[in-house]
Amino acid sequence: MVEKTVTKRFLSHRIGTFIGDLSGSATGKMIIIGIIMILFFLFLAIFAPVISPYSPIHRVGKAFLAPNLRFWFGTDNLGRDMLSRVIYGTRIALAISFLSVIMASVIGIPLGLIAGYVGKLFDRITTMVMDSIYAFPGLILAIAIAAMLGPGVINISIAITVVYVPTYYRVVRNQVTSLKNELFVEGARSIGAKNRTILSRYIFPSTFPSVVVIMAMNLADAIMTEAGLSFLGLGIPPPTPDWGYDLNNGQRFLLQNDWWMVLFPGIAIILIVLGFSLVGEGLNEYLNPNIGERR
Repeated sequence: MVEKTVTKRFLSHRIGTFIGDLSGSATGKMIIIGIIMILFFLFLAIFAPVISPYSPIHRVGKAFLAPNLRFWFGTDNLGRDMLSRVIYGTRIALAISFLSVIMASVIGIPLGLIAGYVGKLFDRITTMVMDSIYAFPGLILAIAIAAMLGPGVINISIAITVVYVPTYYRVVRNQVTSLKNELFVEGARSIGAKNRTILSRYIFPSTFPSVVVIMAMNLADAIMTEAGLSFLGLGIPPPTPDWGYDLNNGQRFLLQNDWWMVLFPGIAIILIVLGFSLVGEGLNEYLNPNIGERR
């Protein structure tokens, strides 16, 4: 009971200190703005059935209606409400981005920990495999995998996961390689700590700040990659609302001056990517202050 109370007080103090540091610096304000933007889109995704004025997949008005009092974002070529499609599209974007980043971290982080700590043949083989994957341009590799797997949330998430696994592996593996000979690790070995314990309790916590930053940046990149795949026809099949598909659908009618079909899905992508980017950059500057000094 005493240990739990001390731990809770320590965590409360750390959280309070972190919030205090954020509120009093430019970096902190950057992170807070990014979090607010992310929470806004999470709110849209969770409460989409309540917020959306119409069904995103059914015809609710005339085709090619410009933004007006009834249809704030206008209608598309099939008479569907663009506002409802943008709101529901948040669900697909966030679901795929979170799922792909979680799967990539679950695979890449343990591999990086083991390879960096064990070294030798296992390290050489996994590093060669990861470098081979990393050598491909990310979007091209995702296109190839998505084309083989076919459309769907899970398949697109797997395609993006393969692209991001080497990133987590390389960062974690490099840090473990430099940390495994530090004094605090040697001290853990001297008291008889098992390798599993050393990795989970001593080494991994030291790599966690870098992992958090990578996750935030990958979430932003995953949304753009998913939108790119959908734009190319390799994402979520219609009529499911998806920002990338709506961009592809709307660009055909730009010459007819139907600009709203491209504008509003594009703004949604820009804002949510900006939110994750602000959080990622802010955390990077906060957790690695030496980077800001070198700049």
